[in-house]
Amino acid sequence: MPPILPSPEMPCYAAVVTLKPRVVIVGPGRLGSALAVQLKRAGYRIKEIVSRNSRTSGRKARALSRQVHAAWSGTNPRLEADLIWFCVPDRLRAVQRCGAAVASVHPFMTFVHATIPSLQGVPFALEGDPAALRVAGRIVRDLGGQPFSLSKSRKSIYHAWGGFTSPLLVALLMTAEKVAQAAGLSASEARKKMLPIVRQTLANYAKLGPAGAFSGPIVRGDAQVIRKHMKELKKVPGATDVYLALARAGFRYLPVRNRKELEKLLPGDNNLRKADNFVTNQ
Repeated sequence: MPPILPSPEMPCYAAVVTLKPRVVIVGPGRLGSALAVQLKRAGYRIKEIVSRNSRTSGRKARALSRQVHAAWSGTNPRLEADLIWFCVPDRLRAVQRCGAAVASVHPFMTFVHATIPSLQGVPFALEGDPAALRVAGRIVRDLGGQPFSLSKSRKSIYHAWGGFTSPLLVALLMTAEKVAQAAGLSASEARKKMLPIVRQTLANYAKLGPAGAFSGPIVRGDAQVIRKHMKELKKVPGATDVYLALARAGFRYLPVRNRKELEKLLPGDNNLRKADNFVTNQ
């Protein structure tokens, strides 16, 4: 998470409310790079990009600094700004002990290399000191985002929620690619052919909610088809585990038919081996 640190050298906090603060970005990785570009587009002055002085990270940081018209620093950063944004793991108690106002600002968005996503309408979870939160909220709104408060005790579960919405979704799609390959398609063919149904599923989810978007043999309670799926998925390492985990989630949270029969196919979390034996013996 990227904490925001209004510098203790700020001559007047009220000035920061009316004027856009000068910003230093520490840690120009995927998030930091996207943030620097978006802040620049929103009219903020990026004073400095600070990175580790390694060949790879230093080269990328220098390229970013040129893009946003900022200085670059490695081992001896100047940190001459109104606000310092650390795009690093959220462990900065030492900075608070030095008197800085600190806020944790976590955009609910995925950041990968070579792509800078729009932040328009993106939720940003905010937690921290009141003074820093006021500055953070204004910056998020300038970026087009939607700030909301999150208690410190819930930050980890919030981060886990994000894991389900993007990286684990990609893991699911990667597993689907492997299943498609077992059906005779190449990985590139699988990706191309999956996109229409994935997009329609997301559209259904957005419009109708999870129950309205849920389709297929589980919602129909078609135990015979599910049994065949599980048997065939043994050809793909790990696919049965993924299928069972997601099928159980659907069974638990969504309306399905023929529950009594499905319970035989979707055992508890610690019984995957039992499920494999059940399918093998059919």
